[in-house]
Amino acid sequence: MSQRKYCRFVMNALRLNLLTLALASLGACVSTLPGTAARPAPVRGLLLTDNLGDIKAALVEYHERGDYEKGLEAVDSAAETYLVERADKVVKPALVLDIDETSLSNWEQIAANDFAYFANAPCDQLPKGPCGSIAWDAMARSPAIQPTLRLARIASDHHVTIFFITSRYESERIATESNLRDTKFPKWETLYMRPNGTPAGPAAAYKAPVREQITKMGYTIVVNVGDQPSDLAGGFAERTFLLPNPFYRIK
Repeated sequence: MSQRKYCRFVMNALRLNLLTLALASLGACVSTLPGTAARPAPVRGLLLTDNLGDIKAALVEYHERGDYEKGLEAVDSAAETYLVERADKVVKPALVLDIDETSLSNWEQIAANDFAYFANAPCDQLPKGPCGSIAWDAMARSPAIQPTLRLARIASDHHVTIFFITSRYESERIATESNLRDTKFPKWETLYMRPNGTPAGPAAAYKAPVREQITKMGYTIVVNVGDQPSDLAGGFAERTFLLPNPFYRIK
């Protein structure tokens, strides 16, 4: 294989996320391609010269300047439009909502932890971290994601049944339901939570069967909203709407 063909092969491997092979070879190739200046290799839209501190600062700016809220508003508005169109055209219409970064915002905890994750740490140093997720959820102080709250209220006005499906565990039910009530979410039919002691696993492996169960009860899930692709994978909804969340990824 010629050097040019080999370099093209490496470039294609990178595009396919075969990073182990690509990153090992691209540095030598990119400077040898005629007419191509040496530059860092892109990794999922980032450059290898991007600094983690700069990325975090950019995420904070994205949140603080209102662009995050605008993204939430755009997606929830689209969901609202579709829900209203379908509400009176199906039998037992339903809306399915995720909770974290879909219905309730954990931004205070995320910012305190500087985008790190702590499960069992206390949460007694706010606005500084560490702030563990279990302790944070128990405080039941997460504010509502306002565009999603509006979507839920419109669903209720149009007699669409609301279901919540969350990866939070059953042991967090009291705090979670209290948080939803305090933030004025309208009445919901069921809040589905993971049974205590079950492994975390892929969220879709838990959430898709729950949606299937809802449909077997005669409901038509016209809209399913979440902030992770895993909230929406697996079917059993007419339309899925993915809210922006560049802050963390759940498989």
